[in-house]
Amino acid sequence: MNAEQATTPRVILVTGPARSGKSEWAEMLAVETQKPRIYLATARVDPNDSEWVARIAKHVHRRTHQGWKTWEVPILLAEALLEAPKDSCLLVDSLGTWVANLLAEEDATWEQMQRDLILACSLVGEVIFVAEETGWGVVPAYPSGRKFRDRLGALVRRLGAIAHTTYLVTGGHALNLSQLGTPLPPSSG
Repeated sequence: MNAEQATTPRVILVTGPARSGKSEWAEMLAVETQKPRIYLATARVDPNDSEWVARIAKHVHRRTHQGWKTWEVPILLAEALLEAPKDSCLLVDSLGTWVANLLAEEDATWEQMQRDLILACSLVGEVIFVAEETGWGVVPAYPSGRKFRDRLGALVRRLGAIAHTTYLVTGGHALNLSQLGTPLPPSSG
């Protein structure tokens, strides 16, 4: 790998349903880069939620003794991408949690945060995003559920448009959508 390849921005998107293996696939891709790895954890830890603490512990355990650094980034994701060393591979897990953390933000603020994130992607070395697919079922009955689904879906589409590779992980299998699919034109809304 030459110096230019080490600093050329590269975005990978790993998406799929819950418990499909998205995080494990993304971690494997990060390890394969042989770069220093930084895990950008978007979850807020609530010590009163034992099930949530156990989920986070499972993720941490997988990375133990593999040379990962972990940054907790529940809100300022674009800023964290820009602060990270350019020779690192950044793994953001997950976009759904990040979106949930920001549901109270006004639409204009949310739109600016998305633009900042997309811009930051063009300035980093390598970043892998893990994102949940939430819009494959019924329309949520509550406004907050619809807002979450719509924001996450639109963000995943925006990142998919700039990603060098997009994977769908489902049923324990990873499909390279960049090879199998045809990109849509940018969304108008």
